[in-house]
Amino acid sequence: MNTSLRASAHVSHKGWYSIDWNTIQQYVTKLRQRIYRAEQQNQRRRVRKLQRLLLRSKANLLLSIRRVTQQNTGKRTPGVDGYTASQPNERIKLYQELLRRNVFQHRPKPAKRTFIAKKNGKLRPLGIPTIRDRVYQNVVKNALEPQWEVRFEASSYGFRPKRSTHDAISNLFKKLNTNSKKKWVFEGDFQGCFDHLNHNWISKQTSMFPGNKLIGRWLKMGYMEQGIFHNTMEGSPQGSVASPLLANIALDGMEKEIGIVYRKTYKSGTGYKIDPKCKMGRVAYADDFVIVTETNEQAQLMYQKLIPYLKRRGITLSVDKTKVTHIENGFDFLGFSLRQYKTEQGNKLLIKPSKDNIRKAKSKIKDTFAAMRGRPVKEIIRVLNPIIRGHGQYWKHVVSKKTFGYMDNYVFLKIRKHLRQLHPRKSWKWINKRYFKKPHHGGNNKWILTCPLTNIQLLKMSWIKIERHVMVAYKNSPDDPNLKDYWEKRDRKVFNSENTLDRMKLARKQGYRCALCKHTLQNGEKVTVRNLEVSTGKAAKLVHVPCIK
Repeated sequence: MNTSLRASAHVSHKGWYSIDWNTIQQYVTKLRQRIYRAEQQNQRRRVRKLQRLLLRSKANLLLSIRRVTQQNTGKRTPGVDGYTASQPNERIKLYQELLRRNVFQHRPKPAKRTFIAKKNGKLRPLGIPTIRDRVYQNVVKNALEPQWEVRFEASSYGFRPKRSTHDAISNLFKKLNTNSKKKWVFEGDFQGCFDHLNHNWISKQTSMFPGNKLIGRWLKMGYMEQGIFHNTMEGSPQGSVASPLLANIALDGMEKEIGIVYRKTYKSGTGYKIDPKCKMGRVAYADDFVIVTETNEQAQLMYQKLIPYLKRRGITLSVDKTKVTHIENGFDFLGFSLRQYKTEQGNKLLIKPSKDNIRKAKSKIKDTFAAMRGRPVKEIIRVLNPIIRGHGQYWKHVVSKKTFGYMDNYVFLKIRKHLRQLHPRKSWKWINKRYFKKPHHGGNNKWILTCPLTNIQLLKMSWIKIERHVMVAYKNSPDDPNLKDYWEKRDRKVFNSENTLDRMKLARKQGYRCALCKHTLQNGEKVTVRNLEVSTGKAAKLVHVPCIK
């Protein structure tokens, strides 16, 4: 291994922001790729050796501290010890403290139990580990994940690198398209999946991993609720860094259980497809899954086929959410509605945003207007634009044109009400002249909300272009060193499809790399535009948010 990469793992005396993050990331990425390759070649001894090396790596520890204290959404949420490393000097102290410890002998503290509301009105329990536990969990995740990326089934998409809900939906579209004989759908959902996973099964699956004893301690660490300690005899707490990966490891193997077999094909594309003899297919996203079959009898038989699979993992199917449906009646999955319609040209499968997902978007917009009542237009636009863009980007890969128009009308009604409340003594003609203009990019629509001071405009969802999402191929993983060009092209396409034209131009000038750390923009970190000092003055650059001082 390059000694310069090893040396880069040391924090310099200049401080946190002087660390060469690109070099450190390259070192960890290289080790992950070597683990992936060794697992592919069934070199188990080499896999364990490389995993042990990554678990002890200073670079991995640094990246994990950065991930937990700067990038993750819960970076400001403390565990039972009340500790957070929000300042650069605190992160350096945390690094130096953990550097003196032995990761294999770490004793985790109990998780802090808290609750969040679910969409059905019930409460979902979360277990928040301490910052130190979260850092070590990310260290373990980096060493364990590439090995399991080789093993995971091709139809599994939840909580896996570079795989999304859109990949799962695209896979379902492929399985249920117009020419498909698969018409019956087994909609499955596990009852409290994270809370009931069998600890012995997880321990068995990870028994050859060098850090398996530490994983066992996390599973048994318990939780604190209202000052009272509770033991955990089953499950993996939602809210921890390692739980999604451990859940995926526990749930792996469903396709083999129900008899789905892949065979090699020499046609262009993935190189593999489901053997036509099995007459079924599956798509899973975490604890939500769908099995498609040709007959109702095959779909009903899934209840019995899944019993051994469920028993070994200590989980059960949710009675309310598990059912068998015909594709002509339609079903909802991951915020989308899939249904086959009869047309004059024959049957046609359409995927649209689900009614529940649209209702959720409307509720968020309504709450935003309620919270911003009486605030100036520039603040309304600043808050609303990311909400509109976010929902539009999520829906743009399916049949959403009517939904976009419907949401634009809904937002306009809310705007009109807000402006009347803002200026109760002014006529609508005065309001119209002051706040509405034609779009800056051209067009004849004169009803675009525009701030009279800053001239910024409210985004319309119908401006977002509808485009088909290209599904990730078969078992392709970013840890596969042979697929470097594939992921670079895919990352650039994903970045361009999710960002504005101005950001696309900046990314192209920068070679799709952060202006500060020089690492790829599509590495999971939030990206923002900053004016950086250059030889000619100040220039707008795209940078990762954690890189900013």
